[in-house]
Amino acid sequence: MSVSDWLGPQEWQAVTLSLRVSLVATLASLPFAIAVAWLLARRSFPGHGLISGIVHLPLILPPVVTGYLLLITFGTKGPVGSLLQPLGIVFAFRWTGAALAAAIMSFPLTVRAIRLGFEAVDPRLEQAAATLGAPRFWIFFTVTLPLIGPALLAGATLGFAKAMGEFGATITFVSNIPGQTQTLPSAIYAFLETPGGEGPAMRLVLVSIVIAMAAVFLSEALARRAARHR
Repeated sequence: MSVSDWLGPQEWQAVTLSLRVSLVATLASLPFAIAVAWLLARRSFPGHGLISGIVHLPLILPPVVTGYLLLITFGTKGPVGSLLQPLGIVFAFRWTGAALAAAIMSFPLTVRAIRLGFEAVDPRLEQAAATLGAPRFWIFFTVTLPLIGPALLAGATLGFAKAMGEFGATITFVSNIPGQTQTLPSAIYAFLETPGGEGPAMRLVLVSIVIAMAAVFLSEALARRAARHR
């Protein structure tokens, strides 16, 4: 029996949408996570602690608060959403909004892992490349990024896993619309609220556990590789 046979249509839609949302969230936020992690790891400036606090704020705030802030900011009447709507870019109550919420909620974990990678790189290796006349951007892409490769992959894996499990901010920002914004956690919640929905909910719980454990094992393997590399 294949997975598509084991899961019902609504369940399968929730799983595929969650994978889509998590992948888009991870890929879209990764460049920003690299930039912020480098800034926090390599630069000392006034407001460093404030920037670090803002980055980690989604981990501290209740997810519903984050979702509400996204709604009033990126909603069709929000300051950002009203500017993007004429361009055809809408986040509220769309799967793109679920990806945005997942990206913001997973961003701190991704930044944290990548920042540790930057801090573990010996600056003398970069200085040696600079003495040979290599431009700074070339050193970053050919020396620094390869050295933090395991940390980069670990951060992306943790971010993806967090995005897969995101619920509070997502349901507040984009609601729970089957086939459009109903991700895996939202589908589990909906099935538990429906009489006779325990079976589909349990199947989705098992799928969630498998995906989460696979992400954790992959992240641990990459962390061990990074430790051996250092």
